[in-house]
Formats: sequence, C-alpha cells, structure tokens
Amino acid sequence: MAQIPPSAEVAALQAALAEALRQAEQATQQVQSLSGQLRVVRTERDLLQEKLNQITRRLFAAQSEAGTTPQKDLFFNEAEGLAAKAEPPSEEPADEQTTVVGAHTRKAKRGRKPLDPALPREVVRHELPQDQRVCPHDGQQLREIGVEASEQLDIIPQQVRVIRHERVKYACPCCDGTIRLAARPAQVIPKGLLTESALAWIATSKYLDGLPLYRQAVLLGRFGGTDISRNTLAASIVRIGQAAQPVINLMRDELLDSLLIFGDETELQVLKEPGRRAQAKSYMWAQMTDGSGSDGKGPPIRLFAYAPSRSTKTARELYAGIRQGAVLMSDGYDAYNAIADEHRLVHLACWVHCRRYFYDALQALPKDKRGPEQLSARFIALIGKLYHIEAQATRDGVDTLERGRRRQEHSAPVLGDIEALLLANLHAVLPASLLGKALHYLASQWPKLKRFVEDGRYSLDNNAQENAIRPFCVGRRNWLFADTVDGAHASANLYSLLQTCQVNGIDSWRYLRALLVALPQARTVDDYAALLPWRLTTL
Repeated sequence: MAQIPPSAEVAALQAALAEALRQAEQATQQVQSLSGQLRVVRTERDLLQEKLNQITRRLFAAQSEAGTTPQKDLFFNEAEGLAAKAEPPSEEPADEQTTVVGAHTRKAKRGRKPLDPALPREVVRHELPQDQRVCPHDGQQLREIGVEASEQLDIIPQQVRVIRHERVKYACPCCDGTIRLAARPAQVIPKGLLTESALAWIATSKYLDGLPLYRQAVLLGRFGGTDISRNTLAASIVRIGQAAQPVINLMRDELLDSLLIFGDETELQVLKEPGRRAQAKSYMWAQMTDGSGSDGKGPPIRLFAYAPSRSTKTARELYAGIRQGAVLMSDGYDAYNAIADEHRLVHLACWVHCRRYFYDALQALPKDKRGPEQLSARFIALIGKLYHIEAQATRDGVDTLERGRRRQEHSAPVLGDIEALLLANLHAVLPASLLGKALHYLASQWPKLKRFVEDGRYSLDNNAQENAIRPFCVGRRNWLFADTVDGAHASANLYSLLQTCQVNGIDSWRYLRALLVALPQARTVDDYAALLPWRLTTL
C-alpha cells in the first residue's frame, strides 16, 4: 500500500477543515437570517395585535377617556366626555340643605324643583260632590277654607295652521281704468309655501335637534294633515341659508379680528358634487372664538364652512384677513402650520390630542400590564398634573394674570419632566407602534404644546372647538349626508347662526324667525350688521 506524503495529507486536512468552516459559516448566516426574520415576524405580530386591540376597543369598549380619579380634572371641558345621566324627577329631595338647630345641623328635606313660573298655567279644580259636603258629626254644611295645590307639566303637540293672505283690491267707482292692489310684505322666499316661523322651526329642528327633513315631513303630516314633500323642505332650507350669507360674512370679519381663534374640521359626505364620486370625502371646517375681539372683548362666535377638500388652499381662504399676532389653537394638522407662519400667529397645540395617543397606547396593552409603571401611563399622569393645576385655578376664579403666574410656577416644572421623559425614550421605542406614534407626535408638537405657559389667556386644548363641532357631528348621524353643494353651504350658514345664538344665550328659533322677517328689507352693510345674533333686538 502506497504511503501518502505528509504534505498531501496536511493539504487534504486543511481543505476539509476549510470546507467545514465554510459550511459552519453558512449555517451561522442562515441561523442569523432566520433569527432576524423571526424578530421581524414577532415585531409585525406585536404591531398587528396592538392594532387589533385598538380596533376592538373602539368598537366595543367605553368611549370615555377618563381613567383614574386623579385624571378627572383633564375632562372638565373634554369633547369626548360622556354627559351625566339625568335622573327623572321624583318626590325625593333633589338636593340637600343644612339648617342649624342648636348645637347640631339637620338636613332639611324638600321636594322636587318648582316648574318655571313663566309657563302658562291652566287651573283644574277638584271639588267634593255636593252630598259629601256635610259634617258627619252635626250635619252642618262644609265651607271652603282653602286649596291644596300641586302642579304637573303638560305638553300640547305641535300646532299647525294656515296663514291666509288676502290682498285687497281697490277700484274707482267712476271709471274702469283705476285698480289698485294692496302690497304684500316682502318675504325671504317670494311666494314661498312656508312662513318665517315655519322656516325657523324646520331649521332649528334639523340643526339643533338633529331631526332629518323626512321625519319633519312625517310630523307635519301627523300634526296638520298636510302632505309636504321633503324636497320642498330641502329647497326652503337652501334658500334661507343663501339669504343669510351677508350676515355670515360679517360674522367672519368679526371672528378673524379676534385675539384667540380655535380651528378644526370634520368629514361630510355630499352626494351630488360635480366631478366627484358620491363616496368622496368632503369637509366641514369649524372656527370659533371665545369672545375676545379686537379690544379683548366681544361676543363668542361659532362659524362653519363647507369645502370639498382639507387642503392648505382651503385653510388660506378661510383664514384670509386674520389679524397678525392673533392666537390660533388647532390640532396637529399641517395646514394650520402654514396659516400660522404666513400670518405670524401664536400657534398653540392641543394637549388632549396629545394625551389621546398615549391613552390609546396604554389601552392596547393587556389589562394586567396597564400599570402606572408603563411609559404611556407615566406621560398620562404628567399631563394630568397640568390639568389639575388648571382646574384648581378655575375653581379659585383667578384672573388671567394670576393664571399665568401659576403656570410659570407650577406648570413649567411639569413640562420639564415631560420633556426629559420624552428625550430619554424617543428613540428607544419602535416608531410604528402606538407608543412610538405618541412619542413622535409629542416631539413634533412640543414647541406649540409648551407655549401655553407664556400667557394666562392661552388655552391648553382645543376642547372648546370640539364641543362646538359636536352638534354637527350628532346631527350628521341622523341626516347622514348633504344632497348638493348648495345644501352643504346652506347647512354651514344655518349651523353658524344657530350655534352662535346658543353660545350667546339667545333663543335660536326666535332669532331665526326675526332674521327671516328682516332680511328682505336689508340693503346696506349697516342693515345687515344690525341683524347679527347679538345685535338683533326685535325677537
């Protein structure tokens, strides 16, 4: 048997070793690749599970964002807060008073609250039958010595009637050529079927009570036996909405001259919009002021405007003419950034929107992992401190100067804690996760979020605007969409008038009725200015 030279044997061993090392390296690479793929799959799984939890919560969980008791101060003006459930009137005490008796206090009982004394009253007397008005002891006739009164609230259904206009004709008895006809007062809808009072009722029923026009048509048929089509009602709404446009323009001028303006927008579907599908999203833009005009005083205003898009161009049109140096409160939508930059506005961001991101991230976790040690819970607790400071200032009734001082003293250190926690965790969390989105939203809005400490007049959030836009959102659930563009514009105008009346403590139906009566006589800017909700006195 031939001997293998040592050099050849070494070379063979080296080649075998190299092959083994190569195969081992390939196996290691495969393991690393599989490990990386596994990490990606796990990450995607976690993100999908988080998203599923979020969707499930939105569908089936309670909508209130109020968590623990210390967080309740955040929701003294929260747009998504649930209204307190009203208790039915009963004979039990509606509230309690204390009466001091000697060395102790005693709770004084009282019955239900009295009905409004301004309501008309009808007296119904309940008397004993004649044969029961005899004393059983001596047979004497009983005499009336007083009454025991109690009151109930009665409701009479809507009363529908017809106003018959008779225009008297006059003629000369001596000749056949002279005939005169008495003029009929000008109407906002010439030869319209509905009176100003009826038009005001239809508008307030739809835009304040959320009652769609087809239901109103059914009610009119039930109360008055009159068959009025929904198309007639819709056409009337469009006409009065268009007629009110000059008043809306003056309201916009007043709003844009205010010191503090809130802005927001929400979706609206318009079925018959030229060049667009019926399913396309349109928008209702909302603007409001809390009553700080050019002199720091003025009426609160609510304005709605329809637009087919949510573009910066639309925002520029709506905010054209805003005073430089005004304060704009908005959410994080980029269109408002452009408006603030172009007009040199003081731009504020909403802390409630910011908190909502962290709340969603916390709620997406399993219930057993939602403890206060979670990062999202820590941010929520710090934001709650800001609102606790504000709530305490509100309860104390302090002025804006004192509120600003308290913000510098108490709120500024909390902002420092929030910023430190943000910087420590911004790049340590997966950006695509709910917590990552919350952190990046906070980072992107931080300059605007911390600006409220600079002035006691600034607001922490956009809740006031969300409260103002809520009636539109509630009504939209009932009437669902606008049929035409003209209808959408008319709805925006009527929402603006009626909601402005509401916030100014004006009877919306009486104002709208008086406005529709006065509009045909208005000719000049001064005439229309006298018809603004806070100026029209003939209600």
